[in-house]
Amino acid sequence: MLLLRLLKPGGQAAVIVPDGVLFGSTKTHKELRRMLVDDHKLDAIVKLPGGVFKPYAGVSTAILFFTKTNSGGTDNVWFYEVTADGWSLDDKRAPLLTGEKLGPTPSLDFTEADHPKNNLPDVLARWAERNGTELKRARNEQSFCVPKDDIVAQDYDLSLSRYKEVIHEKIRYRTPLEILADLERIEAEIQQGTSNLKALLG
Repeated sequence: MLLLRLLKPGGQAAVIVPDGVLFGSTKTHKELRRMLVDDHKLDAIVKLPGGVFKPYAGVSTAILFFTKTNSGGTDNVWFYEVTADGWSLDDKRAPLLTGEKLGPTPSLDFTEADHPKNNLPDVLARWAERNGTELKRARNEQSFCVPKDDIVAQDYDLSLSRYKEVIHEKIRYRTPLEILADLERIEAEIQQGTSNLKALLG
């Protein structure tokens, strides 16, 4: 990667890549990911929402944050899944909040209710804690850390979906007998209504 060659040891970079770079199975993809994890310090992967570069491109992307060390240093990789950046994710890219609440550092008080429309202030706050409290977050949350050993065990796959745990809500479905009882009740109401209508007309 040209960017790694241009950096001096200790230099840091953030680069936007198509999602395919995170999980591609070619030898080049795998070697790049291995190099970032083993030979340097991969700090974070921020998954961007699809549509963030519309109308120019619709490809899904992520930002890789890394430090050139030439000697390794990756202990944990911080993942954050951005679901909203303050703008609609269609071709219009219209603002979802007032201008003072857009971007990573809003000038107006930013509330919890604003978070679903703009995750960027949360990304910035949690980035500062990636080596602290973020290490304790569960993998079903919007951000979490993954130990290097887990990444190596997954053949250096860096896609967020590989590590994010999805908790499925248990849904209770009605039994067929309950549904049939409801249908019988509704049918009886219809028949009664029809009889009442006939009596009024007759």
